[in-house]
Amino acid sequence: MATLDDVRRLALALPRTDEAVSWGSAHWRVSKKGFVWERPLRRSDEAALEAAGVPLPEGDVLGVRVADLGVKEALIADDPAVYFTTPHFDGFPAVLVRLERIGVDELRELVEDAWVDRAPKTVAKAWLAEQGRGQDG
Repeated sequence: MATLDDVRRLALALPRTDEAVSWGSAHWRVSKKGFVWERPLRRSDEAALEAAGVPLPEGDVLGVRVADLGVKEALIADDPAVYFTTPHFDGFPAVLVRLERIGVDELRELVEDAWVDRAPKTVAKAWLAEQGRGQDG
């Protein structure tokens, strides 16, 4: 089970990352571009999930930027117990994550992928090279 403290530690370990508060919640950015954020559910989110028969999260929810809608759909299809979305995010390349259901290693990969997607390309390329990873991760 991952926590917001794990998110904070993982995000802030990445180059050019800072933490801000947006709408009263923690938000992590690379070069002022958001890539992961705390995302408490709104009443409209809860109503939409209940109407769709999707169980409400029991703990903290994280919003995570993904490369594209295909990645979002694949994550949700592969593990709907962890990944989900709400109508608020329709057409937007981001997925919601039940932190109480994701392991820290999987969270690390998710946070790093989000960071690579949003970081300046030269910064991402240099970091990937340092990690011994290619541009595709």
